[in-house]
Amino acid sequence: MSKQDSQFINYFALVIGVLVAISLLLLALARSVQERLEPFSHEAVAGHDNSAFAIKAPAGAGPATALSVPKDGKGLFDAVCSACHGTGIAGAPKAGDKSAWAPRIAEGKPTLYQHALNGYNGKTGIMPAKGGRTDLPDDLIKQGVDYMLSLAK
Repeated sequence: MSKQDSQFINYFALVIGVLVAISLLLLALARSVQERLEPFSHEAVAGHDNSAFAIKAPAGAGPATALSVPKDGKGLFDAVCSACHGTGIAGAPKAGDKSAWAPRIAEGKPTLYQHALNGYNGKTGIMPAKGGRTDLPDDLIKQGVDYMLSLAK
């Protein structure tokens, strides 16, 4: 074996030794970091105690406040319905658009009430139950429907 071969083997062994040392240091660092971190996600398993997975308010957060309940159909329209019926989002007929409301009015108020209360998947769009505010009373939803119908007449 020549001097160059011997020198190459020595350098190669030195490089391999340094790489192994760096790998061991990175492995030790990764294990220490992993021990300090909370698991990224948890899985609830049926039949086990999953109470630790309950959603908790962030530290320093005040008590949750309920959304206000509008007093009448106009207030309901302004607070909830106008989000979609004001601009026609998701195929919602715009408030006051007589041509868009005419076929719906022809179906009758009971059908419109049912769609508003229980939701509806139509050909041109969707209507979530109670406009997404399932906390609102049925009578108020009906007042909102009546208000929108008055705008379309």
